[in-house]
Amino acid sequence: MMNGTVKLPEAFLNRMRDMLNEDYEAFVRSYDEERAYGLRVNPIKCDKERFTEIMPFELTRVEWASEGYYYVESERPGKHVYHEAGAYYIQEPSAMSAVALLDPKPGEKVLDLCAAPGGKSTQIAGRLMGEGLLVSNEPERDRARILSQNIERLGIRNCVVTNEMPDRLASRFTGFFDRILVDAPCSGEGMFRKDENAVNEWSPENVEMCAKRQAGILDEAAKMLRPGGIMVYSTCTFSKAENEDNIASFLERHREFTLEKSERLMPHKIKGEGHFVARLVKSVSAAVEYSYEESAPVSRNAGRKPDKKGRTAVSSYSEKDLKEFLINEAGVKKETAEGLLQTSCVNVFGENIYLTPKTFGPLSGLSVVRPGLHIASDLGKRIEPAHALAMSLRKNETERYVEVTMDEAKKYLRGETIPVDPGIKGWCVVFADSFSVGYGKATGGILKNHYPKGLRVEL
Repeated sequence: MMNGTVKLPEAFLNRMRDMLNEDYEAFVRSYDEERAYGLRVNPIKCDKERFTEIMPFELTRVEWASEGYYYVESERPGKHVYHEAGAYYIQEPSAMSAVALLDPKPGEKVLDLCAAPGGKSTQIAGRLMGEGLLVSNEPERDRARILSQNIERLGIRNCVVTNEMPDRLASRFTGFFDRILVDAPCSGEGMFRKDENAVNEWSPENVEMCAKRQAGILDEAAKMLRPGGIMVYSTCTFSKAENEDNIASFLERHREFTLEKSERLMPHKIKGEGHFVARLVKSVSAAVEYSYEESAPVSRNAGRKPDKKGRTAVSSYSEKDLKEFLINEAGVKKETAEGLLQTSCVNVFGENIYLTPKTFGPLSGLSVVRPGLHIASDLGKRIEPAHALAMSLRKNETERYVEVTMDEAKKYLRGETIPVDPGIKGWCVVFADSFSVGYGKATGGILKNHYPKGLRVEL
């Protein structure tokens, strides 16, 4: 059957007819309608009041997510300086419902178990506001890298990106997290209007396979939630086998959990695609084996040999050395540098230096893609501030910055140099309309471009 440009499988339509009864015709007609487009403000970089004042787009609120907005497709917010600056994240509106139901609070330890490409992780991070710990996990390595890039673009400091299977994480983080999001891989029925590949890959057998896989993921997630903790299960499918039936069988297997709320978002009833969300609460009296310990601050020696002048850059990576680097070289204000170091331990991977939230614990034995905030790279003869550090900084957190116009920002994002006041020297954070976009190094009235080559874009 053809609806607009979407050819829906007959077996799928027959099942939906049985499930929806009198709502079926309205459901089918929704595939002839234009889909909704959404974006979500990043409160780490911009509060909602200022966001609505300065955004050059026609925006209306998404009712189920306080940080979500609809936009007009023709305005193309993905091709704007603000997008590259991480001021917002483009996300399908219904997908915002899962984190709204999870409702994470600053200071909590939160796991996003199936996190790529990062829409829900970045939404969680926005609600944590830099306090607490976010572990964003993605089992597929390539998708984990994309997730890591989005974490960096939105300036998130307190996130560790892992690349593990759920059972491996569960053996390490038993009873550890306050809240867990399981946005499970599914048959994708809710995305048929948006994604033709989801239609082509659909089959009753795939639905059954997804349901079994989701049940296994839920079982592992349950082990990692502390007593009294909250878990949200979400899919972008209409299948009862993947949704209500999976929750019912999970509750049979895990009597320590109760279902607090579940909801379907249907495209013929709301302005968005199909989604399912369920909020589960673990009993405060649930038995749990918990033996996790925080990692103490550590220093790692990179093994650098002294250069001809006997220098080893910051080879010991002590807290004192890194504090001096952040303040004197990277232009970070003293109180911000101290705050970053106080809650973190230092981890070094090759030439890259990271600040890992202490609550995460040791990294050994885990496949970690991004072990926290990348603050610097030790290039042997010198140490340079990292792009991720710049993206995480607000203007009131740095002593040395350059504010550029929108046209200059576009040049910067293309990799070009920018003229600056000759009195400005050294590493500077580049801000476009108060949003950080990266680092540059000023000398002789020119800001040398240090925007990563792999990220450069023509806007």
